[in-house]
Amino acid sequence: MPCDLRRIRHLLLDMDGTIYRGSTLFDCTLSFLDILKRLGIGRTFVTNNSSRSVGDYVEKLRCLGIPAISNDIYTSTDAVVEYLRTAMPKVRRLWLLGTSSMARHFEEAGYVIDDNEPEAVVVGFDTGLTYDRLCRTAWWIQQGCPFLASHPDRVCPTDQPTVLVDCGAISACLSEATGTKPIVPGKPDPRMLDGVCRRHGLRPDELAVVGDRLYTDIVMAQRAGAMSILVLTGEATAKEAALLDPPPDIILQDIGVLGEMLVNIHGTQEVL
Repeated sequence: MPCDLRRIRHLLLDMDGTIYRGSTLFDCTLSFLDILKRLGIGRTFVTNNSSRSVGDYVEKLRCLGIPAISNDIYTSTDAVVEYLRTAMPKVRRLWLLGTSSMARHFEEAGYVIDDNEPEAVVVGFDTGLTYDRLCRTAWWIQQGCPFLASHPDRVCPTDQPTVLVDCGAISACLSEATGTKPIVPGKPDPRMLDGVCRRHGLRPDELAVVGDRLYTDIVMAQRAGAMSILVLTGEATAKEAALLDPPPDIILQDIGVLGEMLVNIHGTQEVL
């Protein structure tokens, strides 16, 4: 795919590792977002991290100085909701291994969190994980409940001296225990990108996915036919990117460099 940034009308921006790390905003983020606004290029903040609801992310971005509304956010929980609505329309009761924020997200979408008679199991990034609920989740999977995981990330980026075990690692534990692999609607599944396209009336070839992970952000873009832009402020390294086949369309040090490229292409005039 030719790397023609002129055709890009909208950016899907990963959050943790791309515009901030943990609770620390990257120095170039605000100026980059200002460039997008000035050039008339849209942006949606897309994240696999299902520990927070859309409202939580809106509040976090605002606290970091980024004005945002619910329509600016698309999470892996949104992707699970869309999958349930289209592939399992009769399912309404869920066993959830996830946070209270994730539970609230599902309840606002019309689902019931049911520990007694669930019709499907959903696993997210459960930051309050307990052994008892992990075992009970495995039991419901063994009873034949469809097994969905919000996203495949093994760890969550952090600026703290710890390893945050994420949904992919939790789901791998459950898969080993039950012999069942989950359905995973989050990145790199292209349905994440499809949801943004429907929301804004865009085609995949008008989008660029900007992220720091090869196996989620970049692979999703490639599967969906969007431009893939890797930034080296998070998980992936340039050496790892060179080994990916095919490699990302563009590899940059950070989103600040992308902003400079867009200004050079479009000048200071607003994109029509």
